[in-house]
Amino acid sequence: MGYTIAVAGKGGTGKTTLTGLLIDYLVKNGEKPILAVDADANANLNEVLGEEVEVTIGEIREEVSKRENTGNNFPGGMTKAQYLKYRLNAGMIEGRGYDLLVMGRSEGQGCYCYVNGMLREQIDSLADSYKYLVIDNEAGMEHLSRKTTKYIDTLLLVSDASRRGIQAVARINQLVKELELNVANIYLIVNRVPNGQLKEDTIEEIEKQGLNLLGVVPMDQQIYEYDAQGMPTVTLPEDSISKRALNNIFSKIQFKK
Repeated sequence: MGYTIAVAGKGGTGKTTLTGLLIDYLVKNGEKPILAVDADANANLNEVLGEEVEVTIGEIREEVSKRENTGNNFPGGMTKAQYLKYRLNAGMIEGRGYDLLVMGRSEGQGCYCYVNGMLREQIDSLADSYKYLVIDNEAGMEHLSRKTTKYIDTLLLVSDASRRGIQAVARINQLVKELELNVANIYLIVNRVPNGQLKEDTIEEIEKQGLNLLGVVPMDQQIYEYDAQGMPTVTLPEDSISKRALNNIFSKIQFKK
């Protein structure tokens, strides 16, 4: 497997925007191909990247389970594993320098343990063909808790500049330890910082929680304007406040095995 990057943080901190700009940074620096996985139930990484979603993994999982429960055969005489692999490949969005899988959510009830296990195997198999695996997670780290990927080279925790925001990512950091996830490096990025300057009490909270601060991203009005107009965030000018700050932050990470 290539280099694995996971991004996590509570909703409203700009986590998904940061993930999209990370993918954009890697592509523009020749670090491709990339497999991007939107593992947040509130999936919108595709909007940041400017891509359309035709089917989510959650919908595929529903379809496979319904076929099995109703006794419907899989088309073309395929086995369940073969059909799941076929649908997974068909559901992949091909971007410029990256492919995107959107996990989505399942609406049905019942156990998906077997299908989830097959999905993990398929993602592991796919990831072997990519230089990077980038996962946008929800705050609860649901997919990582299911061991969606076996090893994480870098985990980026994204927070806003509030004390409660820092405490929230500290809980995610603690969850990583409780789940005994195999993570090599964990960094904190504080996003949407007014004037790009952290207050002293926020810095004290970061130190108290034992978090490794990688950098801060100033509040950027252009991101709000792009979002309001439905424009992909990755098309922000290279000299925009957020892109310049994030490119500097990302350059500090050794994206190598």
